Amino acid sequence: MNEVLLRSLTPSVLGILVRRGADFAAAEDAVQDALVEAVRVWPADPPRDPTGWLVTVAWRRFLDATRADAARRRREDLVDEEPAPGPTPAVDDTLQLYFLCAHPSLTPSSAVALTLRAVGGLTTRQIAQAYLVPEATMAQRISRAKRTVSGVRFDQPGDVATVLRVLYLVFNEGYSGDVDLAAEAIRLTRQLAAAIDHPEVAGLLALMLLHHARRAARTAPDGSLVPLAEQDRGRWDTGAIAEGVGILQAALARDRLGEFQAQAAIAALHADALMAEETDWVQIVEWYDELVRLTDSPVVRLNRAVAVGEADGPRAGLAALAALHDSLPRHTAVAAYLHERDGDLATAARLYAEAARKATDLAERDHLTRRAARLNARRSR
Repeated sequence: MNEVLLRSLTPSVLGILVRRGADFAAAEDAVQDALVEAVRVWPADPPRDPTGWLVTVAWRRFLDATRADAARRRREDLVDEEPAPGPTPAVDDTLQLYFLCAHPSLTPSSAVALTLRAVGGLTTRQIAQAYLVPEATMAQRISRAKRTVSGVRFDQPGDVATVLRVLYLVFNEGYSGDVDLAAEAIRLTRQLAAAIDHPEVAGLLALMLLHHARRAARTAPDGSLVPLAEQDRGRWDTGAIAEGVGILQAALARDRLGEFQAQAAIAALHADALMAEETDWVQIVEWYDELVRLTDSPVVRLNRAVAVGEADGPRAGLAALAALHDSLPRHTAVAAYLHERDGDLATAARLYAEAARKATDLAERDHLTRRAARLNARRSR
Protein backbone atom coordinates (compact mmCIF):
# COMPACT_ATOMS: atom_id res chain seq x y z
CA MET A 1 0.00 0.00 0.00
CA ASN A 2 1.48 3.36 -1.10
CA GLU A 3 1.01 5.63 1.92
CA VAL A 4 2.44 8.63 0.07
CA LEU A 5 -0.16 8.18 -2.72
CA LEU A 6 -3.01 8.09 -0.20
CA ARG A 7 -1.75 11.22 1.54
CA SER A 8 -1.38 13.04 -1.76
CA LEU A 9 -5.00 12.25 -2.72
CA THR A 10 -6.48 13.31 0.63
CA PRO A 11 -6.75 17.09 -0.05
CA SER A 12 -8.53 16.63 -3.39
CA VAL A 13 -11.04 14.16 -1.93
CA LEU A 14 -11.63 16.36 1.09
CA GLY A 15 -12.14 19.41 -1.13
CA ILE A 16 -14.72 17.59 -3.28
CA LEU A 17 -16.75 16.58 -0.23
CA VAL A 18 -16.68 20.12 1.19
CA ARG A 19 -17.80 21.58 -2.15
CA ARG A 20 -20.68 19.10 -2.24
CA GLY A 21 -22.00 20.40 1.06
CA ALA A 22 -20.30 18.36 3.77
CA ASP A 23 -19.17 20.36 6.79
CA PHE A 24 -15.43 20.10 7.25
CA ALA A 25 -15.31 17.99 10.42
CA ALA A 26 -17.71 15.37 9.02
CA ALA A 27 -15.91 15.35 5.67
CA GLU A 28 -12.56 14.81 7.35
CA ASP A 29 -13.93 11.87 9.32
CA ALA A 30 -15.42 10.35 6.17
CA VAL A 31 -12.16 10.71 4.25
CA GLN A 32 -10.23 9.06 7.08
CA ASP A 33 -12.70 6.15 7.00
CA ALA A 34 -12.21 5.86 3.24
CA LEU A 35 -8.43 5.80 3.65
CA VAL A 36 -8.71 2.96 6.18
CA GLU A 37 -10.92 1.06 3.74
CA ALA A 38 -8.39 1.69 0.95
CA VAL A 39 -5.59 0.22 3.05
CA ARG A 40 -7.72 -2.89 3.51
CA VAL A 41 -9.02 -3.32 -0.05
CA TRP A 42 -6.47 -1.89 -2.49
CA PRO A 43 -3.61 -4.39 -2.07
CA ALA A 44 -5.84 -7.16 -3.44
CA ASP A 45 -8.00 -5.05 -5.78
CA PRO A 46 -6.39 -1.72 -6.74
CA PRO A 47 -8.84 0.70 -8.42
CA ARG A 48 -8.25 2.18 -11.86
CA ASP A 49 -9.24 5.62 -10.55
CA PRO A 50 -7.97 5.98 -6.95
CA THR A 51 -9.40 9.48 -6.47
CA GLY A 52 -12.84 8.51 -7.76
CA TRP A 53 -12.85 5.40 -5.56
CA LEU A 54 -12.00 7.46 -2.47
CA VAL A 55 -14.62 10.12 -3.30
CA THR A 56 -17.34 7.48 -3.71
CA VAL A 57 -16.49 5.63 -0.50
CA ALA A 58 -16.00 8.83 1.52
CA TRP A 59 -19.28 10.30 0.25
CA ARG A 60 -21.16 7.16 1.22
CA ARG A 61 -19.56 7.20 4.67
CA PHE A 62 -20.54 10.85 5.03
CA LEU A 63 -24.14 10.09 4.06
CA ASP A 64 -24.27 7.15 6.46
CA ALA A 65 -23.09 9.39 9.27
CA THR A 66 -25.54 12.19 8.50
CA ARG A 67 -28.45 9.75 8.29
CA ALA A 68 -27.52 8.38 11.70
CA ASP A 69 -27.62 11.86 13.23
CA ALA A 70 -31.20 13.11 13.66
CA ALA A 71 -30.04 16.73 13.79
CA ARG A 72 -28.64 16.39 10.29
CA ARG A 73 -31.42 14.45 8.55
CA ARG A 74 -31.99 17.46 6.33
CA ARG A 75 -28.84 16.44 4.48
CA GLU A 76 -30.43 13.24 3.18
CA ASP A 77 -31.46 14.96 -0.02
CA LEU A 78 -27.76 15.10 -0.92
CA VAL A 79 -27.94 11.41 -1.78
CA ASP A 80 -29.10 12.42 -5.24
CA GLU A 81 -25.77 14.16 -5.76
CA GLU A 82 -23.68 11.05 -5.18
CA PRO A 83 -20.81 11.09 -7.68
CA ALA A 84 -21.37 8.90 -10.70
CA PRO A 85 -18.90 6.06 -11.25
CA GLY A 86 -15.99 6.84 -13.50
CA PRO A 87 -12.89 9.03 -13.56
CA THR A 88 -12.95 12.09 -11.30
CA PRO A 89 -11.46 15.33 -12.69
CA ALA A 90 -8.25 16.30 -10.97
CA VAL A 91 -8.80 19.48 -8.94
CA ASP A 92 -6.13 20.88 -6.62
CA ASP A 93 -7.97 22.30 -3.62
CA THR A 94 -5.08 21.88 -1.22
CA LEU A 95 -4.08 25.50 -0.73
CA GLN A 96 -7.73 26.58 -0.45
CA LEU A 97 -8.25 23.96 2.24
CA TYR A 98 -5.26 25.32 4.16
CA PHE A 99 -6.96 28.70 4.25
CA LEU A 100 -10.33 27.23 5.17
CA CYS A 101 -8.81 25.39 8.11
CA ALA A 102 -7.29 28.66 9.35
CA HIS A 103 -10.83 29.74 10.30
CA PRO A 104 -11.39 32.84 12.47
CA SER A 105 -13.34 30.73 14.97
CA LEU A 106 -10.15 28.82 15.82
CA THR A 107 -7.06 29.97 17.69
CA PRO A 108 -3.96 29.99 15.46
CA SER A 109 -2.44 26.97 17.24
CA SER A 110 -5.67 24.96 16.90
CA ALA A 111 -6.02 25.94 13.24
CA VAL A 112 -2.47 24.79 12.54
CA ALA A 113 -3.01 21.48 14.33
CA LEU A 114 -6.29 20.80 12.51
CA THR A 115 -4.77 21.56 9.12
CA LEU A 116 -1.73 19.39 9.72
CA ARG A 117 -3.97 16.48 10.70
CA ALA A 118 -6.78 16.87 8.15
CA VAL A 119 -4.98 18.23 5.08
CA GLY A 120 -1.28 17.73 5.71
CA GLY A 121 -1.77 14.07 6.57
CA LEU A 122 0.47 14.16 9.66
CA THR A 123 -0.28 11.93 12.62
CA THR A 124 -1.24 13.31 16.01
CA ARG A 125 2.12 12.12 17.33
CA GLN A 126 4.04 14.03 14.65
CA ILE A 127 2.07 17.21 15.33
CA ALA A 128 2.58 16.87 19.08
CA GLN A 129 6.34 16.58 18.55
CA ALA A 130 6.34 19.72 16.41
CA TYR A 131 4.51 21.62 19.17
CA LEU A 132 6.59 20.11 22.01
CA VAL A 133 3.45 18.87 23.82
CA PRO A 134 2.25 15.38 24.86
CA GLU A 135 0.35 13.41 22.22
CA ALA A 136 -2.77 13.25 24.43
CA THR A 137 -2.80 17.04 24.74
CA MET A 138 -2.59 17.43 20.98
CA ALA A 139 -5.35 14.87 20.41
CA GLN A 140 -7.66 16.88 22.66
CA ARG A 141 -6.74 20.11 20.85
CA ILE A 142 -7.52 18.63 17.45
CA SER A 143 -10.82 17.17 18.71
CA ARG A 144 -11.87 20.56 20.09
CA ALA A 145 -10.96 22.23 16.82
CA LYS A 146 -13.06 19.75 14.85
CA ARG A 147 -16.02 20.33 17.17
CA THR A 148 -15.62 24.10 16.83
CA VAL A 149 -15.76 24.09 13.05
CA SER A 150 -18.43 21.41 12.78
CA GLY A 151 -21.33 22.98 10.91
CA VAL A 152 -19.51 26.33 10.48
CA ARG A 153 -19.72 27.93 7.05
CA PHE A 154 -16.27 28.27 5.53
CA ASP A 155 -16.83 31.69 3.97
CA GLN A 156 -14.29 33.46 6.22
CA PRO A 157 -10.92 31.90 5.53
CA GLY A 158 -8.11 32.53 8.00
CA ASP A 159 -5.07 34.75 7.67
CA VAL A 160 -1.83 34.23 5.80
CA ALA A 161 0.27 33.94 8.96
CA THR A 162 -1.52 30.78 10.10
CA VAL A 163 -1.25 29.19 6.65
CA LEU A 164 2.47 29.98 6.56
CA ARG A 165 2.94 28.34 9.95
CA VAL A 166 1.23 25.18 8.68
CA LEU A 167 3.30 25.08 5.49
CA TYR A 168 6.48 25.55 7.54
CA LEU A 169 5.63 22.66 9.86
CA VAL A 170 4.64 20.41 6.95
CA PHE A 171 7.96 21.17 5.27
CA ASN A 172 9.92 20.44 8.45
CA GLU A 173 8.14 17.11 8.89
CA GLY A 174 8.84 16.21 5.27
CA TYR A 175 12.47 17.37 5.54
CA SER A 176 13.35 15.31 8.60
CA GLY A 177 10.34 13.22 9.59
CA ASP A 178 8.53 10.03 8.72
CA VAL A 179 6.70 11.17 5.56
CA ASP A 180 8.12 12.98 2.51
CA LEU A 181 6.07 16.16 2.40
CA ALA A 182 8.83 18.70 1.72
CA ALA A 183 8.31 18.91 -2.05
CA GLU A 184 4.54 19.30 -1.56
CA ALA A 185 5.10 22.15 0.92
CA ILE A 186 7.37 23.91 -1.57
CA ARG A 187 4.79 23.47 -4.35
CA LEU A 188 2.03 25.01 -2.24
CA THR A 189 4.25 27.86 -1.06
CA ARG A 190 5.10 28.64 -4.69
CA GLN A 191 1.36 28.81 -5.41
CA LEU A 192 0.86 31.13 -2.47
CA ALA A 193 3.78 33.36 -3.50
CA ALA A 194 2.30 33.64 -7.00
CA ALA A 195 -1.08 34.64 -5.58
CA ILE A 196 -0.05 36.95 -2.72
CA ASP A 197 2.57 39.70 -2.68
CA HIS A 198 3.80 39.23 0.89
CA PRO A 199 7.44 39.39 2.11
CA GLU A 200 6.99 36.58 4.63
CA VAL A 201 5.55 34.28 1.94
CA ALA A 202 8.69 35.01 -0.07
CA GLY A 203 10.81 34.48 3.04
CA LEU A 204 9.28 31.07 3.65
CA LEU A 205 9.74 30.01 0.03
CA ALA A 206 13.39 31.12 0.15
CA LEU A 207 13.92 29.22 3.41
CA MET A 208 12.44 26.02 1.98
CA LEU A 209 14.51 26.22 -1.21
CA LEU A 210 17.74 26.84 0.69
CA HIS A 211 17.16 23.92 3.05
CA HIS A 212 15.93 21.61 0.29
CA ALA A 213 19.04 22.42 -1.76
CA ARG A 214 21.12 20.50 0.80
CA ARG A 215 18.87 17.44 0.89
CA ALA A 216 20.98 15.14 -1.29
CA ALA A 217 23.98 15.65 1.00
CA ARG A 218 22.16 15.14 4.29
CA THR A 219 22.44 11.35 4.30
CA ALA A 220 25.21 8.87 3.50
CA PRO A 221 24.64 5.91 1.15
CA ASP A 222 23.84 3.74 4.20
CA GLY A 223 21.11 6.18 5.26
CA SER A 224 23.01 7.67 8.18
CA LEU A 225 22.81 11.41 8.86
CA VAL A 226 25.63 13.68 7.71
CA PRO A 227 26.06 16.83 9.85
CA LEU A 228 26.08 20.15 8.00
CA ALA A 229 29.79 20.72 8.59
CA GLU A 230 30.65 17.32 7.07
CA GLN A 231 28.39 17.46 4.02
CA ASP A 232 29.77 17.30 0.48
CA ARG A 233 28.86 20.81 -0.65
CA GLY A 234 29.40 19.79 -4.24
CA ARG A 235 26.13 17.85 -3.93
CA TRP A 236 24.14 20.92 -2.93
CA ASP A 237 21.67 22.16 -5.55
CA THR A 238 23.22 25.44 -6.68
CA GLY A 239 20.17 26.31 -8.79
CA ALA A 240 17.85 26.10 -5.78
CA ILE A 241 20.34 28.10 -3.70
CA ALA A 242 20.53 30.85 -6.30
CA GLU A 243 16.74 31.00 -6.57
CA GLY A 244 16.32 31.07 -2.80
CA VAL A 245 18.91 33.82 -2.33
CA GLY A 246 17.32 35.93 -5.08
CA ILE A 247 13.86 35.60 -3.55
CA LEU A 248 15.26 36.42 -0.09
CA GLN A 249 17.12 39.52 -1.27
CA ALA A 250 13.97 40.89 -2.90
CA ALA A 251 11.99 40.26 0.30
CA LEU A 252 14.58 41.85 2.59
CA ALA A 253 14.72 44.92 0.36
CA ARG A 254 11.11 45.70 1.36
CA ASP A 255 12.27 46.28 4.96
CA ARG A 256 9.41 44.28 6.53
CA LEU A 257 11.45 41.68 8.38
CA GLY A 258 9.73 38.56 9.68
CA GLU A 259 10.90 35.30 11.20
CA PHE A 260 10.93 33.33 7.94
CA GLN A 261 13.10 35.94 6.25
CA ALA A 262 15.49 35.86 9.21
CA GLN A 263 15.68 32.06 9.10
CA ALA A 264 16.26 32.18 5.36
CA ALA A 265 19.10 34.68 5.89
CA ILE A 266 20.79 32.19 8.23
CA ALA A 267 20.34 29.40 5.67
CA ALA A 268 21.77 31.66 2.96
CA LEU A 269 24.90 32.34 5.05
CA HIS A 270 25.46 28.59 5.38
CA ALA A 271 24.95 28.17 1.63
CA ASP A 272 27.39 30.99 0.88
CA ALA A 273 30.33 29.22 2.56
CA LEU A 274 32.34 27.04 0.16
CA MET A 275 33.72 25.20 3.19
CA ALA A 276 32.34 24.84 6.69
CA GLU A 277 35.36 26.71 8.06
CA GLU A 278 34.38 29.77 6.00
CA THR A 279 30.91 30.10 7.60
CA ASP A 280 30.25 33.63 8.90
CA TRP A 281 29.14 32.60 12.39
CA VAL A 282 29.29 36.15 13.75
CA GLN A 283 26.67 37.30 11.25
CA ILE A 284 24.63 34.15 11.91
CA VAL A 285 24.53 35.02 15.63
CA GLU A 286 23.29 38.49 14.70
CA TRP A 287 20.45 36.96 12.69
CA TYR A 288 19.60 34.66 15.59
CA ASP A 289 19.40 37.74 17.79
CA GLU A 290 16.82 39.12 15.36
CA LEU A 291 14.92 35.82 15.49
CA VAL A 292 14.90 35.88 19.29
CA ARG A 293 13.49 39.41 19.15
CA LEU A 294 10.80 38.34 16.68
CA THR A 295 9.78 35.01 18.25
CA ASP A 296 11.26 34.63 21.75
CA SER A 297 11.27 30.92 20.91
CA PRO A 298 13.25 28.53 23.14
CA VAL A 299 14.14 26.48 20.07
CA VAL A 300 15.62 29.58 18.44
CA ARG A 301 17.60 30.27 21.61
CA LEU A 302 18.89 26.69 21.53
CA ASN A 303 20.09 27.07 17.94
CA ARG A 304 21.59 30.44 18.86
CA ALA A 305 23.66 28.74 21.58
CA VAL A 306 25.23 26.52 18.90
CA ALA A 307 26.02 29.57 16.75
CA VAL A 308 27.52 31.40 19.74
CA GLY A 309 29.68 28.35 20.40
CA GLU A 310 31.00 28.54 16.85
CA ALA A 311 31.48 32.31 16.83
CA ASP A 312 32.87 32.90 20.34
CA GLY A 313 34.03 29.47 21.45
CA PRO A 314 32.35 26.44 23.04
CA ARG A 315 32.37 27.84 26.58
CA ALA A 316 30.42 30.89 25.41
CA GLY A 317 27.98 28.48 23.77
CA LEU A 318 27.66 26.47 26.98
CA ALA A 319 26.97 29.68 28.91
CA ALA A 320 24.16 30.55 26.48
CA LEU A 321 22.85 26.99 26.77
CA ALA A 322 22.81 27.16 30.57
CA ALA A 323 20.03 29.76 30.41
CA LEU A 324 17.70 27.24 28.72
CA HIS A 325 15.70 24.44 30.32
CA ASP A 326 17.25 21.02 29.76
CA SER A 327 13.87 19.52 28.82
CA LEU A 328 14.05 21.18 25.40
CA PRO A 329 14.33 18.68 22.52
CA ARG A 330 17.96 18.42 21.36
CA HIS A 331 19.22 20.30 24.45
CA THR A 332 21.30 17.29 25.50
CA ALA A 333 22.67 16.78 21.98
CA VAL A 334 23.71 20.45 21.78
CA ALA A 335 25.40 20.20 25.19
CA ALA A 336 27.26 17.11 24.00
CA TYR A 337 28.49 18.88 20.87
CA LEU A 338 29.69 21.95 22.78
CA HIS A 339 31.50 19.81 25.38
CA GLU A 340 33.16 17.89 22.55
CA ARG A 341 34.30 21.15 20.99
CA ASP A 342 35.65 22.18 24.41
CA GLY A 343 37.71 18.99 24.65
CA ASP A 344 35.70 17.34 27.44
CA LEU A 345 35.32 14.01 25.66
CA ALA A 346 34.05 12.05 28.67
CA THR A 347 31.16 14.42 29.29
CA ALA A 348 30.43 14.70 25.58
CA ALA A 349 30.28 10.90 25.14
CA ARG A 350 27.95 10.53 28.13
CA LEU A 351 25.65 13.28 26.84
CA TYR A 352 25.61 11.89 23.29
CA ALA A 353 24.50 8.52 24.66
CA GLU A 354 21.82 10.21 26.77
CA ALA A 355 20.62 12.24 23.77
CA ALA A 356 20.42 9.04 21.70
CA ARG A 357 18.14 7.46 24.27
CA LYS A 358 15.84 10.50 24.08
CA ALA A 359 15.78 10.71 20.27
CA THR A 360 12.50 9.79 18.59
CA ASP A 361 13.91 9.64 15.05
CA LEU A 362 15.79 6.44 14.27
CA ALA A 363 18.38 8.08 12.00
CA GLU A 364 19.11 10.75 14.63
CA ARG A 365 19.36 8.09 17.35
CA ASP A 366 21.89 6.10 15.30
CA HIS A 367 23.89 9.26 14.56
CA LEU A 368 24.14 10.21 18.24
CA THR A 369 25.01 6.65 19.26
CA ARG A 370 27.86 6.57 16.73
CA ARG A 371 29.21 9.89 17.99
CA ALA A 372 29.23 8.58 21.56
CA ALA A 373 31.00 5.40 20.45
CA ARG A 374 33.58 7.37 18.46
CA LEU A 375 34.45 9.56 21.44
CA ASN A 376 34.68 6.56 23.78
CA ALA A 377 37.04 4.91 21.30
CA ARG A 378 39.26 8.03 21.22
CA ARG A 379 39.38 8.13 25.00
CA SER A 380 40.46 4.49 25.27
CA ARG A 381 43.47 4.87 22.99
